[in-house]
Parts: sequence; C-alpha cells; structure tokens
Amino acid sequence: MPIKILMVCLGNICRSPLAEGILASKLPKKEFHIDSAGTGSWHIGRQPDERSIAVAKKYRIDISNQKGRQFSKKDFDAFDYIYVMDNSNYQDVIRLATTIEQKNKVQLILNELFPNENVDVPDPYYGVANGFEVVYKMLDESCEIIAQKLLEKHS
Repeated sequence: MPIKILMVCLGNICRSPLAEGILASKLPKKEFHIDSAGTGSWHIGRQPDERSIAVAKKYRIDISNQKGRQFSKKDFDAFDYIYVMDNSNYQDVIRLATTIEQKNKVQLILNELFPNENVDVPDPYYGVANGFEVVYKMLDESCEIIAQKLLEKHS
C-alpha cells in the first residue's frame, strides 16, 4: 500500500498543484501517492492556473491533468501526511481535525526549510510576473527534503 501525501493551498490551482507535481517527480510512483486540494471551493474540477502549468513544464513536470478539489475531513483518514502552504491554510485544515493524530499529520511545507519558523509559501495568483518561479523554487527545495525523509523512513 503506497504512502499517501496531500498538498493543500487555498484554491488548489497555484501552489498545491506545483507541490504535488514536484514531490511526485522525486518519489517512486509505486511506493508513494501524491495529491492536492484546496481549502476553498472556487476551483473544483478546474485544472491548475496556466502560470503554474507553465513553470512546472519549464522543469519537465506535467501538472496539466490535475483537477482542483476541496479538502475534506475524509482526507485525514485517506492521507498519511498533509502539507499546507501557509498559516491560513493550516488553521483551516486543523479546524476540521477531530483527533491529535489528525492534527499531527498537518505540517507547513516550508517548515522543512525553516524549522519552526512557520513561513508561508506566498500565493502567486495576484503577484508579480516571476512569482510562480519563486514559488516553484521554494517548493522544490522543500520537496527535496521531504522526499529524502520519506525515502529514508519508508523504503
């Protein structure tokens, strides 16, 4: 049975699809299943933002087939690890947790780079032109650490 990892952001069209694609590119597909979701419901069924698709493609990662979905309480049981992109997402997800075990599955993704500093991955949706590139690089660094830890623990 594969280890299941969920990436969560607000709309599931910018940051979490990138994180899903990046982490999936670093782990064996037979052993790990990576998915993404949003805390909001605005983009259910939509593919990622074209700028996320473009920056992922630049690094030979195809996220164009992903479809947006909303995080639900069921995800606590379905996933072993839940990585959120910012403190607001963290609060939204934790609010749905009903046990300590569920809460312990949830982590800020950049805490892998900046332990216990609770740094947000900035939402590039309304940002500057290179915002998606900046976000990609942050997520790539963090996902590299996550992949190494997961491989050490589960392989």
